[in-house]
Amino acid sequence: MRASRIAAIVLRQVFLLRGSPVRLLPMVAWVAIDIVLWGFISRYLDQLTGAAHFTASLLGAVLLWDFLSRVMQGVTTAFFEDVWSRNFLNLFATPLMISEYLAGLVTTGVCTSLMGLLAMLALATGVFGLDFLAYGAALVPFLMVLFVTGIALGILGTAIVLRFGPASEWLIWPIPSLLSPFAGVFYPLATLPAWMRWIGHALPPSYVFEGMRSIVAGRPVAWGGLAAGLGLAGLYLLLACLAFAGVYRRAIRTGLIARYSAETAS
Repeated sequence: MRASRIAAIVLRQVFLLRGSPVRLLPMVAWVAIDIVLWGFISRYLDQLTGAAHFTASLLGAVLLWDFLSRVMQGVTTAFFEDVWSRNFLNLFATPLMISEYLAGLVTTGVCTSLMGLLAMLALATGVFGLDFLAYGAALVPFLMVLFVTGIALGILGTAIVLRFGPASEWLIWPIPSLLSPFAGVFYPLATLPAWMRWIGHALPPSYVFEGMRSIVAGRPVAWGGLAAGLGLAGLYLLLACLAFAGVYRRAIRTGLIARYSAETAS
């Protein structure tokens, strides 16, 4: 892989943002709405129950899950920009390698998700007094598991759209919402029925949210669970990359990539 080609993919997104600053608004606006909404809900629950853990638990869950969603959307949106502008075929008429293209998408996802994360941290700390130092050293593996999972979901989403056409992008946006009940974002996995728990244990984020609730409750973090979550996330990332590469090779072999249109690529 050549760093210059990866940088070119990232630079294209920079030019898009510079040419249309309104694109920056969704990176901050939606996360701000989530933090403000859930922050006041958790503060209200604190007042009703007389407890002092809802703000840390609910707001921490919202922030971490939004971070995963932003990572995924950072990857998929960069890909969709090429699809919407009919630029996808032009890119692969160059010597660009598929690994370089994916690396560029991942780098773009990192940059955009960090912008959203900083906005969320500023709001959660400044307005609601959420102390992220309470997470201690666990914050790094928490974010790492969510980051790798978000990248895997983003690459899988791009593979689905590449295979079934741009119209299938509407299958991609709901993925985080569909996974959240199984990942135990707002409640322990123990509250779920057995079949949902099995799915939950196969999702790397579930170990992050179990660990977060342990910290809020004053219990030690299950580092073994976090390690398992990171291992699962790495495995899913590898499988997602293989899926994208397989779909891309099929598109080249069948000539599908030359017929890529705004509606379908079947």
